[in-house]
Amino acid sequence: MQNFKNSTVYQIYTKSFMDSDGDGLGDLSGVTMKLDYIKSLGVDYIWLTPFFVSPMNDNGYDVADYLSVDPAFGTMADAERLIQEAEERGIGLMFDMVFNHTSTEHEWFQRAMNGEEKYMNYYIFRDGEPEEPPTSWESKFGGNAWEYVPHLKKWYLHLFDVTQADLNWDNPEVRDELKKVILFWKEKGIKGFRFDVVNLISKPEQFENDETGDGRRFYTDGPHVHEYLQELVRDTGIADMVTVGEMSSTSLDNCIRYSNPDEQELSMVFSFHHLKVDYKDGQKWELKAPDYRELKQLLETWQLGMQEANGWNAVFWCNHDQPRIVSRFGDDKNYWKESAKMLATMIQLLRGTPYVFQGEELGMTNAYYQDISEYRDVESTNYYEIMLRQGKTKEEALKILAARSRDNGRTPMQWNGEKEAGFTTGKAWIGIPDNHAHINVQSEEADEDSILAYYQKLIALRKESTVIADGQIEFMYQDCLDVFAYRRFDEREEYLILTNLTDKEVRLEQEMDQYAVVLGNYAAKEAPVTNMRCGDMLRPYEAVVLKKL
Repeated sequence: MQNFKNSTVYQIYTKSFMDSDGDGLGDLSGVTMKLDYIKSLGVDYIWLTPFFVSPMNDNGYDVADYLSVDPAFGTMADAERLIQEAEERGIGLMFDMVFNHTSTEHEWFQRAMNGEEKYMNYYIFRDGEPEEPPTSWESKFGGNAWEYVPHLKKWYLHLFDVTQADLNWDNPEVRDELKKVILFWKEKGIKGFRFDVVNLISKPEQFENDETGDGRRFYTDGPHVHEYLQELVRDTGIADMVTVGEMSSTSLDNCIRYSNPDEQELSMVFSFHHLKVDYKDGQKWELKAPDYRELKQLLETWQLGMQEANGWNAVFWCNHDQPRIVSRFGDDKNYWKESAKMLATMIQLLRGTPYVFQGEELGMTNAYYQDISEYRDVESTNYYEIMLRQGKTKEEALKILAARSRDNGRTPMQWNGEKEAGFTTGKAWIGIPDNHAHINVQSEEADEDSILAYYQKLIALRKESTVIADGQIEFMYQDCLDVFAYRRFDEREEYLILTNLTDKEVRLEQEMDQYAVVLGNYAAKEAPVTNMRCGDMLRPYEAVVLKKL
């Protein structure tokens, strides 16, 4: 197995990557068409978002059949060809398993709705009156997390959309069904798995109201989650494969357990605390400027905590659920190239396995849609209505969506500056930002100073240097709010990474050992004989990677 510590994973949002047949939707054959581009990045794995049969109420994260390819994405033969051709290029495929819930169109749920007791036990049903849900828990997408079924006189739990019914993992038959799914795709040649919101799979034995929150404290990192993950890994033989769990509202202690090799659960974990530092009062749909002090503290706490206890992070800025990072923590107008490269440097050289989301390597930006009709995401359209009911104006609600909507990360990959950005010969399923005229693969491949070229250098550095993959981490300049700095070191070599988080110059006040610059986002400072010294200035959004002499 590829050493995941020196690997880089490239995430593809299948629906928006490449359309091979002109219907406006990305598909599996489109991914195959672009494998040479992906190989040119130097990545080792592709995490492919769900392409299974689905009504697409949550863009494929509402699975109706885990063992079949949705016709919108192609055929099983297309999936098999993609796996084979990726492997020929030394790239492993990681498939996305949505095991906390299924679509309400899944056969299991349909049979449950017919009153079949076996399948009702596959889900979480509770008796109750039509006006009295079992608890006050809130759905992640808004509204109560329970839906009443009149003909059954029962409520079912859906932590996400009403069409996404939570599975009952306490039922061993459910766990066995999901093991069969893993084994089916493993047999096809898959090299890894990403598990969606996997820390929510174990619910409490007793359901009770949450008087102070939305209920997540009762079901997050639940009572049997570690036991169930260990069983899944043991019974499917995937302990030696690359696995990553998406962890919702999790804790450091639990993530150490999830990713510690001794536990035999997962290779690594996604946590999201660092992507909430621009949430006002902790609320996603309330805006504030990023709190860089909190960001630095969170990254430091998780990096050092995982290092000390032998856990492993997936390190990332972007994915299909997040806005574009250059629009969020950078400056996509005045310092687009500099801030995109700075953010890449900051995250890619941390201790952990880095993930690059499609288009991040180009500096793709938020969509900046002007009307609610342009949005496609169920969460965004739901919360738009909620915000209006709360008294916000349409302008205020649209401003929040422009910053927060998941659709910001779901606009099609920008391959060239032509109509529809080279993504499709038809009409894309969602609008493409006008800036694709200059932010695209074709133009950046021709530019030695492009964001794309910079990502290639960062990815190569992790492969070339064992200290980046396996070395220790120590944080520097903690007292300087505007600078995020750390050193990666072992007994043989050492790197110092300096990043300026702001659009202002920052003076380095601390004495340093002798370092040579090996990579920087201001090309003029890249020189093997140049040293950084006390009193030197970091320019706006500057990033410098230095190697100790």
